[in-house]
Amino acid sequence: MGSLFSGNSLWHLISQADLMTWIVLGILLSMSIVCWTIFLYKMIVWRARCSQLKEAIAKLKGAKNLEDVLHTASKFTNTLAGYFLSKSLSALKSLLMTERGGKTELDDREWEILLHSLNQILDAVIEREQSYLPVLSVSASVATLLGLFGTIWGLMQSFLDISVQHAADITVIAPGIAEALITTLAGLMVAIPAVVMHHILNSRLAAIERQCVVLSDRFVSLSEKLFNAYQEQE
Repeated sequence: MGSLFSGNSLWHLISQADLMTWIVLGILLSMSIVCWTIFLYKMIVWRARCSQLKEAIAKLKGAKNLEDVLHTASKFTNTLAGYFLSKSLSALKSLLMTERGGKTELDDREWEILLHSLNQILDAVIEREQSYLPVLSVSASVATLLGLFGTIWGLMQSFLDISVQHAADITVIAPGIAEALITTLAGLMVAIPAVVMHHILNSRLAAIERQCVVLSDRFVSLSEKLFNAYQEQE
């Protein structure tokens, strides 16, 4: 292993590769760059969003009415927390606007509609955050197969060279086999990190989903308290 990466051994094998091997290696390199770009971007963005969600949840602890919720949503404008609260307020407002007789509470059916709307908002948020994640899982599978394809192609070329040269000496076979195995190595170097990155991002996404659920529960709990307080005043 050490001799492979020492000096110019690896680069010498790559430089001696045929066009198909170069194409496979180029595709694998592009896939690796895309995977790492997605991973780093998601990690940076989701770290900020987790912090914003935690801060929004803390703000809602001290909220006393829906005006405070609206203020919190406006404070977190252009953030995931602000988007979620704004959509939740819009769903609640649309239900209150359908009331007749000037009532300011929701019946059981309308509460179910509100909870269903909040679940839809949550699903939409998570679906949006899942963008580009399938690229990692697909890259992990395709990179391995692409590397195997390159290896099989290289072995076929090596055996053809042996038949042409009418020689089966190890000094003739070894360079061709080593060259053929380069694509398998490259495929694994793309696939293994892609699998790890996919699992890490899925765990981060699960954390964001949990925080959105907490935010939704706080919103519903606050709404219930406000409506109950209003009924007691009546």
